[in-house]
Amino acid sequence: MESIRAKNPSTRARSRHARLRLLLVEDHAILREGLRALLSTEKDIDIVAESSDGGSAIKAAQEHQPDVILMDLSLPRLNGVDAIRHIHNRDPDIRILALTVHKSEEYIRSALAAGASGYILKDSNRSELLMAIRSIAKGHSFLSPEMSRKVVSGYLNGFDGLQNEKTTTSWDTLTNRERQILKMVAEGYRNKDIAKYLFISVKTVEKHRANMMKKLNLRNVPALTAYCVERGLIDSAFMYEL
Repeated sequence: MESIRAKNPSTRARSRHARLRLLLVEDHAILREGLRALLSTEKDIDIVAESSDGGSAIKAAQEHQPDVILMDLSLPRLNGVDAIRHIHNRDPDIRILALTVHKSEEYIRSALAAGASGYILKDSNRSELLMAIRSIAKGHSFLSPEMSRKVVSGYLNGFDGLQNEKTTTSWDTLTNRERQILKMVAEGYRNKDIAKYLFISVKTVEKHRANMMKKLNLRNVPALTAYCVERGLIDSAFMYEL
């Protein structure tokens, strides 16, 4: 995790003229640098820390107590949705803006259900991103216009895109731990590495791995990786490393 020490990490309440404290979470270094450069020019925003994966984002949120977290959803090891859930459960006062390339209603629902206050696409322009950050910092919710249309369309067609349950899929049957291990296996981590990272035994990893493969009806790692790429859990570049 790349981190910038917070000036006053124990102080959550911001005065009327205080700078907005922001945690930036993005695994691609070039994109993270670009976002940092963009946001650093804003006089009311202070980037207090940066993270490149979900696990370090959780630690940074606890250490630096930001007002807003700009959270990529496709992160290594622990994905953005799970990181949002962990952070929101620990501190619901932290506002989280999901930043992603995913446009499906499923991702919107997952992120908001986990505790995100907003959802914005990576192809949004600068003014929209800044509007989103400042809006959720004030306690409002924010959806990119395109995402708002999807939610409204789903509602008009008889589905509340934020509340109602969808038809259960094999993905829905996975536990949070199984989803976490699924992602790490697809990223190439060995069972002993996963066990060490998650602070569990290798046998426990093997059990979760066998259960998730059975639930998803997958027979090998290439099939598992293809499944993760299809769902947007990992970058398609992983397919070329098999």
